[in-house]
Amino acid sequence: MTTTTGVVPTPVVAPRASTTTATITAKPKNRIGLSLILLVFAILWMLPIIGLLITAFRSRVDATSTGWWTVFGNLFGQNWTADNFVNAFTSLDIGTNFFNSIAVAIPATVLPIMFAAFAAYAFTFLEFKGREAFFAVIVGLLVVPIQVALVPILKAYVDLQKAFGIQIVGTFPAAWIVHSAFALPLAIYILRNYMATLPVSLIEAARVDGASHFVIFWRLIVPMSVPALASFAIFQFLWVWNDYLVAYLFIGQENPVLQQALFSLLGQYGEGWQLVAAGSFITIAVPLIVFFALQRFFVRGLTAGSVK
Repeated sequence: MTTTTGVVPTPVVAPRASTTTATITAKPKNRIGLSLILLVFAILWMLPIIGLLITAFRSRVDATSTGWWTVFGNLFGQNWTADNFVNAFTSLDIGTNFFNSIAVAIPATVLPIMFAAFAAYAFTFLEFKGREAFFAVIVGLLVVPIQVALVPILKAYVDLQKAFGIQIVGTFPAAWIVHSAFALPLAIYILRNYMATLPVSLIEAARVDGASHFVIFWRLIVPMSVPALASFAIFQFLWVWNDYLVAYLFIGQENPVLQQALFSLLGQYGEGWQLVAAGSFITIAVPLIVFFALQRFFVRGLTAGSVK
């Protein structure tokens, strides 16, 4: 007796044309709306820079008597001048203050990167008791603002001078220590997340070959971590270069940086806004060079470790 098994055909469901068409037509509309929102935010973000640029080319009388936005009512009837840039460049004393800024910014950028790289390597590849707890404490330090510690640090510097006769206040190392200490938590966080994405098999192979932690760190980890190192270097350099408060408190007027010289352009009665505006564009030349030189590492270094 022969039995035959019937084959039940699989039903074919036709695609919904209306849903597909609606999805296709909705994407351009969403993209246009998103572009308009981003354009509004970009214009709002650029407004202070536009106002600064306009003020930099106005005369002293116009800059102190009317707002920069009033030029759009009579754009060609203004007393435009480029003398503000010449006067600002001369008053900033670039020959001295520029090198003072370099002397503060470069060590205050290199020191936290160096120590943070060591710490990030330990948190990523070394096993020790309390590792996660220590890392959580470091991440928690990110919420501590630098302003709340300025007075205690200044007092500690004074006590150190009284106890050991070491003069720190008024010197560059005083600013290096402050900038480096408050940059370490963010640097360790960024570098540790990046190093966690590196192939562990490569590290294990180096250990099997007899490589020490010193060799692994300098020959493997550091070259592979260049994007993260460069992205944090941009952040830290811009922060230190644009800083006024730390330089004013811990270095003083003996070795003023560019930001201190820029503030002095304002004058005693606030009549030099046009010089401050012009000087601001002069002082941002170096940060722009640093950013564009390292921008290819910027996004890659920040986004690494954000997803698995």
